[in-house]
Amino acid sequence: MTPVAFAPILRAAEQRKGGKAALRVLWVTPEAPESLAMVGDDRYLSVMSRRIFRAGLKHSMVDGRWPAFEAAFSGFDPGVVAHYGDDEMRALYRNEALIRHRGKLDAVRENARALLALAEEAGSMGAWLAGWPSDDVVDLWTALKSRFTQLGGQSGPRFLRMAGKDTFLMTDHVAAALDYWGAYSGRISGKRALRTVQDLFNGWMDETDLPLCQLSQTLAMSVDA
Repeated sequence: MTPVAFAPILRAAEQRKGGKAALRVLWVTPEAPESLAMVGDDRYLSVMSRRIFRAGLKHSMVDGRWPAFEAAFSGFDPGVVAHYGDDEMRALYRNEALIRHRGKLDAVRENARALLALAEEAGSMGAWLAGWPSDDVVDLWTALKSRFTQLGGQSGPRFLRMAGKDTFLMTDHVAAALDYWGAYSGRISGKRALRTVQDLFNGWMDETDLPLCQLSQTLAMSVDA
């Protein structure tokens, strides 16, 4: 596949959003690896759980209830949540301050256990994320899906975005832009397609010195989807 330059994509996004400065205001900024490594595992479990509850629901509704979740899940301390028994889980199912989706509530406990196992291997979730290279982020999506509950599909990448780990998002807007600019056409699913898209983003990182998150935002804003 012939490489597609990012410069015209960037210019189009700037024109659509009112100029260079206006576009840059909209960009998110990823956290540095050392910052990711300093975050406690309780915060990663909280962000992961919030993403899982946001899936299919209005984000503002989930966010408004999150203080109740923090209280009900012991501040998302993995060492505590991982050992919740049946009595603690039944209390959560009955807690009207929460979103009483049993599968998602159960996922918090399961993910606390998975997070503890990961910490045994890598020291902490933050250290694991910090050490994962951006030019291989699609394999990080796969690892999240295999290690944790309900982090498949868009939830894994969106969790990373919420946590500050650099990633692109494979949204409908990004897919439409890839097709419009002749960078990639067709369904983007499966390891081969995602690897091809990762390679495109890697080339654009080299061309622009922009992180994955800003490249994918710019793509999404470069065309009408």
